[in-house]
Amino acid sequence: MDPIARELNEIIIQGNEHIYEMLSNVGKALFFPKGILSQGAEAKEKAHKFNATIGMATEKGRTMHLSSIMSMVTGLAPRQALTYAPSFGIAPLRQAWYEALLSKNPSLNGKKISLPIVTHAITHGLSVVSDMWVDPGDVIILPDKMWGNYNLIFSVRRGSRIARYSLFDSHGKFNFEAFKTCLQSEAKDRKKIIVLLNFPNNPTGYTVNSGEADRIVDFLTALAQKGTNVLAITDDAYFGLFYEEDAIKESIFARLVGRDPRLLAIKLDGATKENFVWGLRVGFITYGAFLKGDSKKPYDALEKKTAGAVRGSISNASHLSQEIVLKSMQSEDYRTEKNEKFLIMKERAQEVKRVLSDSKYVEAWEAYPFNSGYFMCLNLKTVDAEPLRVHLLEKYGVGLIALGKTDLRVAFSCLEKEDIKELFDTVLQGIKDLES
Repeated sequence: MDPIARELNEIIIQGNEHIYEMLSNVGKALFFPKGILSQGAEAKEKAHKFNATIGMATEKGRTMHLSSIMSMVTGLAPRQALTYAPSFGIAPLRQAWYEALLSKNPSLNGKKISLPIVTHAITHGLSVVSDMWVDPGDVIILPDKMWGNYNLIFSVRRGSRIARYSLFDSHGKFNFEAFKTCLQSEAKDRKKIIVLLNFPNNPTGYTVNSGEADRIVDFLTALAQKGTNVLAITDDAYFGLFYEEDAIKESIFARLVGRDPRLLAIKLDGATKENFVWGLRVGFITYGAFLKGDSKKPYDALEKKTAGAVRGSISNASHLSQEIVLKSMQSEDYRTEKNEKFLIMKERAQEVKRVLSDSKYVEAWEAYPFNSGYFMCLNLKTVDAEPLRVHLLEKYGVGLIALGKTDLRVAFSCLEKEDIKELFDTVLQGIKDLES
């Protein structure tokens, strides 16, 4: 093992030995290299005559560039748009996102969390977390209604096993008893359990209420107190898009931080959906732990390992994308613009609920509970989802996502409010076509 990795591990152990225990074999071996990067950083600070350290080109002391490229980038200099960013992410954006986390999650007040590490959006963030914390044979606890890419990231790439529980009970609420039973069963013969919490949920658009969130957190805490190392990952891709009062308005991450030495919370979020910049691919990984003494050193060690994982996969996320997101967050119109888009999304969600309240749909499907996010799901009663999907596409030019035998996902995020009724009427007609 590299001496730098051993040094980082020792710092983590001093802060909380259980966090070290939870690291994967790759995570324990990860480090941020001091070679070219650290030498280049030193040169940037001290090489006042010539700096010939980094693999970028300059011209007359400025970043070399093509005018045809920079003519399409306004408001940023070539050094902001075209140069490499640090593997940690650019410092001003990390600080701005950290401050935004505290603002959006008041329950974090007084709690110590790490500085966010920038990833190439949340999918890459999940892959980094998987490399650092998941070993072959580990179990990942997920609901039966889940984003399919989790399988590729955790099972296919890392060899873990996904254990599922039913997301909803018979009353349309979070199925806590199924969640509890699944965790208890998997924790019997394991030292570590990995739980992934995705609210708002993809594909259903469901977010737990305050009482449900408290029960989840209390149970994970109790499991940790009994001697199981609990890694709680929150995929907050759709954070902030909460349309009803019953949905919690903070990430469940805020309730998990600092609850027990054996409970580590990892928050994955990003500008991708929150700021409507899907293709810019800017995400973040933030740690929340129970740490002894000064939390800065162990968090710094975790950040260096995470940056090492970024360095060893994609080197760094796009500098241009990071600068665009940062400048937007610093704009005086930022909050107003976000609220305008939020209200559009909320009106669409409310229109979906209004339309689906019509009794004519009752015999065709039941809508799973939804109160947030981009999606809602129909549980079809009389036809299978895949044949219906194909029929709607080929006969009516309507594209939806079939999930399993009965579930059909509707992304109301990309529907105009005035088109929602026509969409569901078309789905109903498609069902009648297949029934006949």
